[in-house]
Amino acid sequence: MVQTLQATEVTLRTLIDRFGLVRINDQRFFREWQEDLPEITEADQPFLDRIKASYLNLLENPLLLERAVQLVIVSPLLFLAGFYQLPFQIKTEHSIEVEIEDEGIVVRGVLDILILKQNFWLLVVESKRLAISIDESLAQLLAYMLTNSDRQHPCYGLITNGASFLFVKLVQKEQPCYAMSDKFSILNRTNGLEDAFRILKRIGQL
Repeated sequence: MVQTLQATEVTLRTLIDRFGLVRINDQRFFREWQEDLPEITEADQPFLDRIKASYLNLLENPLLLERAVQLVIVSPLLFLAGFYQLPFQIKTEHSIEVEIEDEGIVVRGVLDILILKQNFWLLVVESKRLAISIDESLAQLLAYMLTNSDRQHPCYGLITNGASFLFVKLVQKEQPCYAMSDKFSILNRTNGLEDAFRILKRIGQL
């Protein structure tokens, strides 16, 4: 009998036990979020400042919904990073499914934003409302990324609740392995929004 799980219900332990997922601690595995990051241009800076100001305005709203995070934070960042132009393609609310044939388990879900480049997955974006910790969404994001049938290229993911940003890299050549970036906060003194933007641009250059 086939067991169906929703991606929102999947835990990291499920992915480890069922898919053999391994977390890599070696910093060399995921260098893209630290090395060769593009500088923020004079044209980019005012745009980023407006995104942060818009977030601070929304913060006064007692209920910051997921849709608001997408409209105010995620969409402007993707636009500024150039993901709305060729060679990128964007799919939203994309239904996915991954099956473990030997154990009769199917994981289903709908990811928020999928960015493709030359027919392979470049970036999966999962946005959450502010009240939800991005740590709680890591398993869900990885479940989505595991549905990528391309085993030759790394796949990158981003989780954000508007306030914090976390990047993930997944490689599936021999065994599914992943690593995470630091967590960046828009409220940091150094402005984690700018860090997230630079990493987004770097991933787009790969």
